[in-house]
Amino acid sequence: MKRFHGLYRALDATSRTSRKESALVAYFKEAAGADAAWAAHLLLGRRGRRAVNTRHLRSWVAEESGLPLWLVEESYDAVGDLAETIALLVPERGSEGEVEGLAEFIERRVLGLAGLEPEAQRALVLQTWRALDAGERFLFHKLISGGFRVGVAGGLVARALAKVAGVDRATMMHRLAGRWEPTAEAWQTLMSEDDGGDPLRPYPFFLAHAVPPALEDLGAAGDFQAEWKWDGIRAQAVRRGGEAVLWSRGGDLVNGGFPEIVAEIATLPPGTVIDGELLAWDAGRPMGFHQLQRRIQRKSVGKKLREEVPVRLMAYDLLEEGGVDLRALPTTERRRRLEVLVRSVDLPRLGIAEVVDGATWEALAEARGTSRGRGVEGLMLKRRDAPYGAGRPRGDWWKWKVDPFTLDVVLVYAQRGHGRRASLYTDYTLAVWDQGELVPVAKAYSGLTDKEIRRVDAFVRRHIVDRFGPVRVVEPELVFEIAFEGIQPSARHKAGLSLRFPRISRWREDKAASDADSIEAVRALMEGAL
Repeated sequence: MKRFHGLYRALDATSRTSRKESALVAYFKEAAGADAAWAAHLLLGRRGRRAVNTRHLRSWVAEESGLPLWLVEESYDAVGDLAETIALLVPERGSEGEVEGLAEFIERRVLGLAGLEPEAQRALVLQTWRALDAGERFLFHKLISGGFRVGVAGGLVARALAKVAGVDRATMMHRLAGRWEPTAEAWQTLMSEDDGGDPLRPYPFFLAHAVPPALEDLGAAGDFQAEWKWDGIRAQAVRRGGEAVLWSRGGDLVNGGFPEIVAEIATLPPGTVIDGELLAWDAGRPMGFHQLQRRIQRKSVGKKLREEVPVRLMAYDLLEEGGVDLRALPTTERRRRLEVLVRSVDLPRLGIAEVVDGATWEALAEARGTSRGRGVEGLMLKRRDAPYGAGRPRGDWWKWKVDPFTLDVVLVYAQRGHGRRASLYTDYTLAVWDQGELVPVAKAYSGLTDKEIRRVDAFVRRHIVDRFGPVRVVEPELVFEIAFEGIQPSARHKAGLSLRFPRISRWREDKAASDADSIEAVRALMEGAL
């Protein structure tokens, strides 16, 4: 555990990729197999669920520190991060007992917490606090809250592991895909010359970059195969060894939510892997992501929901055929083979992504202009001679999304941020007009510069009119333009709708609150988007 904390500190202390990679390589070379496996598991973002109720944690830290609970709560509000707050408030009592290696620590003190009664949890947490210093306690709290994260990309972790194993990065990314448990045996397999691995694992997903401002910088439009960019869940359908599975881009098996798709995959020829998009689909067009959300992460789907939200797998790449890896073939050849496969099986829930005609950038721009009417997000541009890569290499795949929706909205509530912004009001609730009242329609946490954030923070502090816990109600004076990707109906929100991926695009200091948009304008946008 102490060695992993040292790695965590080293990664957190630098923004230089080379230094992060060196720290990772040094750790993985020295760590015991089970510890290394757990470190890789955590650094790749495969966090567990919360092991203990945070209300209990706040109560226990009040008891251990001798502080009243209200002061603990106020400290949390000021710091903005519970793990940091507890680490700072728990008094130093000197090291009491040995601290295990990372694997044993997690299995005993993190995973073991979840199955205990509250009093037994309290005893184990207090014992752990007394065995750790403040920095190690902070890491412990992140692990038991399910909130562990550190500034290192999965691709960098894969590159460091590849160096340790003596294989190339693409091979390591493939080994890391799919199901693997953080054990000494899994680590040994990961590091071996021929890893064996999960026979049903997917390939690493190939990801795209946003197009540059000048499309001509990419070369000729004719060098690319253009397809619609679907708004669903990226997935790989794997048919091997008599089994069929659906993998999400996040590395999760999603068979339970899409059983009818799995049933059709099971009829594909053995040794087939298809890359595509899971969509809610009816009457020849996508139903919208808000409908698909009703089936995501479900362990099972009843007849009623299947009828209400029919689904389809829109295939756009063939990665394996007859057990042979096709990723090194050019895009056009993989596409040709995909078309032959889809035509030969004639499965009603297996579609194939349409190739969009356009020999010039002007023609493709015209096609892109019809995206919203088709229920898609824009265009994908795939270089015709490109292999199927791993991760996000630059140059072969590009996404050309439609311009976002925009609205002018009023700041009505503010909360302090987290981490380095914990002392500033950076989390904003934004509203539009509805019959003379301001109705919240979005929350935004990004888009302003540091200088603008400090100015908004100063305004909030001078214009607080009420408070609800950590939320501050402010005088409705500041107007911002927000950009967002879509609108969908929502019974959970007072306005009856929710915005997808809202962020502040600019501060409209030229506008008064009365100039902000109305709920009617938002509904009009929604009608055009659905």
